[in-house]
Amino acid sequence: MIDRREFIAGAAAFAAAPAIANSADEIRAVLLHWGVNMWGESLPEGISTIAKGRLCRTKVEFDETRWNALVEHAAMRRVNMIVIDLGEFPVWPSHPELALPGSRSPEWIRSEVRRLKKLGIEAIPKLNFSTAHDAWLKEYGRMVTTKPYYQVCRDVIRDAAEMFDHPRLFHIGYDEERASHQKGFQCIRTDEMWWHDFLFFVKTVEEAGMRPWMWSDYGWHHADFVEKCPKSVMQSNWYYDEKIEGFDLAAMKANAESRPYLELYRSLDKAGFDQIPCASNWCSEYRRSHGANNDGCMKGLAGFCRANISPEHLKGFMIATWAPCWKKGTLGRADFDGIDQVAGIG
Repeated sequence: MIDRREFIAGAAAFAAAPAIANSADEIRAVLLHWGVNMWGESLPEGISTIAKGRLCRTKVEFDETRWNALVEHAAMRRVNMIVIDLGEFPVWPSHPELALPGSRSPEWIRSEVRRLKKLGIEAIPKLNFSTAHDAWLKEYGRMVTTKPYYQVCRDVIRDAAEMFDHPRLFHIGYDEERASHQKGFQCIRTDEMWWHDFLFFVKTVEEAGMRPWMWSDYGWHHADFVEKCPKSVMQSNWYYDEKIEGFDLAAMKANAESRPYLELYRSLDKAGFDQIPCASNWCSEYRRSHGANNDGCMKGLAGFCRANISPEHLKGFMIATWAPCWKKGTLGRADFDGIDQVAGIG
């Protein structure tokens, strides 16, 4: 948790920073996290190790002081959208069994959504339904493709719509659903079943009156994605420049692994998808060991996308800091810096 002296010093620095005037029509979004059980495994009783020991948290850890500071900073920098990863954070009205000690009530969430709206910030719910990131579903995450699974997912989507006052967008996650990301996990779906469930989520979100929004990385490895995905789905292809290759397609021609990441922006545009490209100021140990950081990723991606996505389909930009509002283990000022970066692209 940030201490009082650090918080006061940081708040003074942020107050002195200039606000950035963004177009009212273009989204400036930051992804923040109330729930965190998307990067572990919810285990059956009696099993203690799986997926390299990445186990779920057993209670909600949330630093409300830090959250409030982030909201105030986002409003000051005129960031107009916060996408909130929910996971285990709410007490879901339809499924209270998904709650943990410390989960917040629907009334608390509704109050926060209203507060953000008054500050000029649109709150968008996110629930990750990728089988690589759905430990928040507890035992239902091990019931993929069954009737109970579909019912629970349908119920919590409707709950989220109610708590967020029926927002125009709903982020379904759906990233990194590949065997290479799920070694040791108990459940994985591929091919026809992936499409079956994905289209179920698209339909369910639309029936709840919202537009589905997703991570686009399935398209990196599946040539039929652009053709088969409904055009109604908002796309967030993400590119973090993780291999330090920059944003020059010609320069990365030789790298068959990385080139699809940037190429997908152009393919999605050509096919007529609306896009909110996502960058990050998160930096892996690999990059840090080579003296790199991601301070310029957001600016570089914005420049690339403005040159390669038609204006009518480029709906804005998002940054993912991957720095949850935990009481412990927060990642310095990455989340504040991320707000500054997405606000500063102009």
